[in-house]
Amino acid sequence: MKAVLLAAGEGKRMHPLTYTRPKVMLPVAGKPILEHLLLGFKEAGVKEFLLIIGYHGEMVRSYFGDGGEWEVSIDYVTQRKQMGTADAVKMAEGLVDDRFLVANGDIILGRDDIARVAARDGNCMGLIEVEDAIDVGVVEVTGDRVERIHEKVEKPPTNLVNAGIYLFTQEIFSAISATPKSLRGEYELTDSLQLLIEQDVPVLHQMIASWRDLSYPWDLLEVNEELMSQIEPQSLGVVEENVALRGPVSVGKGTLVRSGSYIVGPVGIGSDCEIGPNCYIRPTTAIGDGCHIGSAVEVKNSIIMSGSKIPHHNYIGDSIIGEGCNFGAGTKIANLRLDEKHIEVMGIDTGRRKLGAIVGDGVRTGINASLNIGCAIGNDSFIGPGALAKGVILPHSQIF
Repeated sequence: MKAVLLAAGEGKRMHPLTYTRPKVMLPVAGKPILEHLLLGFKEAGVKEFLLIIGYHGEMVRSYFGDGGEWEVSIDYVTQRKQMGTADAVKMAEGLVDDRFLVANGDIILGRDDIARVAARDGNCMGLIEVEDAIDVGVVEVTGDRVERIHEKVEKPPTNLVNAGIYLFTQEIFSAISATPKSLRGEYELTDSLQLLIEQDVPVLHQMIASWRDLSYPWDLLEVNEELMSQIEPQSLGVVEENVALRGPVSVGKGTLVRSGSYIVGPVGIGSDCEIGPNCYIRPTTAIGDGCHIGSAVEVKNSIIMSGSKIPHHNYIGDSIIGEGCNFGAGTKIANLRLDEKHIEVMGIDTGRRKLGAIVGDGVRTGINASLNIGCAIGNDSFIGPGALAKGVILPHSQIF
């Protein structure tokens, strides 16, 4: 059975991180979201994939290639204009067999759940039960069958929501062809499924046990914390004397960990990094390839993407740092309100007491710069010496 993974969208709610990459390529626990998903399908027995790409699709192609590194086969179709999930699935017409799997590329699923969906007959959608179904689409079911799919409603009739994984037959393509545009001006896959239901074509449901949905940047930290607990300790680089490694720590090939570094796992460090001397890396930190974490630097519960340099007397806590950033000596990130209330980003309550900065690619800071709690800094911005960055900062900005 072939799996169609929908990876064409930008993910605007993930700004500033998705100004320069598709949402599915954001890293958690050292791998892009899409790679975690693909590995789940592979573990469930799927070996053939069709990736629907669009926004910055070249990054997906470059990373996954033909799938050989993962011992799977990957083909690609480009959705030139992102016109909704139904339009994306339509791209697979003629390229899949009578039965095929579909999943949103920005979720992470367990292999057992994927296998259970694949084992069903006919058309099927995965459902997850949530505590709060306000502001999300909900689903009404009777027995094994889906009866109605609701868009966002003020008083949800159920707490069952669409998990973003499906098993389809060729019948879905006829329904997609008859699907009108939604109020958002897109062709929605849930509308196509509702058409099937109204035509008395059975749409079954399968409850999903392990499901992670990533909508906002702070969701990356939550999922990173969870996945990092599964990290396997390994040392493929060079660890000098007088380095303390506590708990599971993974050190990539070509990485040098200098004397005096103190690392408390779970921590993942990529390849070709320079760590230390005399730095402190705290749990659930994921560091990409080619990074430099230098002297008197403390990093805690953060995602540091590839090629970023944090070399001198810096503090990074509960933050996401994009690729190719360079922090001047003494740059500090605040991650806790003085009143210890939840932190808001762009007017949205993150539900977190601790959250630092969300920093896009190529951001540079001068010496002694300060980044306030929950600030979101667009790519290629410059925060000058001694400056305070707060709130939302657009790409290519200069703050003095």
